[in-house]
Amino acid sequence: MRHNLLWLGLAVAVLAEGGTVGQPVLVELFTSEGCSSCPPADALLEKLDRQQPVAGAQIIVLSEHVDYWNGQTWADPYSSRALTARQDQYAHRFGLGDPYTPEMVVDGSVELVGSDAAKAQAAIRAASAEPKVGVRIRAAEAPDAVAVEVDPFPPGKNHKANVYVANAADSGTSDVLGGENRGRRLHYVSIAKEIQKVGSVGGSGFKTQIQLRAAKTPPGSRLIVFVQEPDNGRVWGAAMYPIPLQAAPPSVPSSK
Repeated sequence: MRHNLLWLGLAVAVLAEGGTVGQPVLVELFTSEGCSSCPPADALLEKLDRQQPVAGAQIIVLSEHVDYWNGQTWADPYSSRALTARQDQYAHRFGLGDPYTPEMVVDGSVELVGSDAAKAQAAIRAASAEPKVGVRIRAAEAPDAVAVEVDPFPPGKNHKANVYVANAADSGTSDVLGGENRGRRLHYVSIAKEIQKVGSVGGSGFKTQIQLRAAKTPPGSRLIVFVQEPDNGRVWGAAMYPIPLQAAPPSVPSSK
């Protein structure tokens, strides 16, 4: 029956191999431009984002730059203490002694070395087979705003989760001034600027409107909404909304 189904809500319908709409899978990469082993992981994240190589999955990526590689006279311009704190939570959850880069986390459930393409794709494939909670992002009636809707967990599922909104630059290039990559020009995709909790969901759904200007989401960037269990637990759903270069956001249909 319809009410027993977990709806698949996507901001952008990405066709996977075989012509079906892929299940959303959130892939986070903790990285730093000061880390010499990070550029291959950054390149893998871009490949996952641009090529969508896993059949049945809509891969939604976030590049999260940590600040513990920063020096006294140089800092990764994309780094954030808040993103370091987010990785610290994952390190505690996964029982790691210390956080490391490059670290990839798939749907909050699996962590791996961020440059390991085979393990990354296997984890994404497994995550895409898990049930999801529907997440939808649509253009709102108010100018420069979007409406966010999250479905409730189905009856019998006693899960509770938080709803997060991430603001991310679509891409960026940096001429590295320090660290192990000094002198190199590096490129990134979906660079997280801020991740904020905006609500929670359980037996009832969640709705809100987000003013794009207030959210510091300029044209040419991305708005990513995801549903995650407390303490950086499992991710139950995600959606991405691209902010176009023109002033008004497009009306992007979602699927159920």
